[in-house]
Amino acid sequence: MRDSSKVLINPILSEKASNMKPQNKYVFKVAVDANKIEIKNAVETYHKVKVDKVNVVNAKPKYKRVRSNYGYTRMWKKAIVTLIEGEIDFYKV
Repeated sequence: MRDSSKVLINPILSEKASNMKPQNKYVFKVAVDANKIEIKNAVETYHKVKVDKVNVVNAKPKYKRVRSNYGYTRMWKKAIVTLIEGEIDFYKV
């Protein structure tokens, strides 16, 4: 099993992710090769909360152009984590 710091890259603090907080759901950017079990264990050990379920979304690369260069953005993965009990405070110092 991998270290939780390698699985969880950073939390996503967008408006849509903030609207899920009353439903006890939190959104994280995770490693592309991480699975649901690794994500669940990483959130439970790192934030000391109980996880109910994990939903995973693969964000596909988008076609972009910068001046004369054409290419694609990187593929990344996000996880929507539903908690049973506890709360995560991302703004805590």
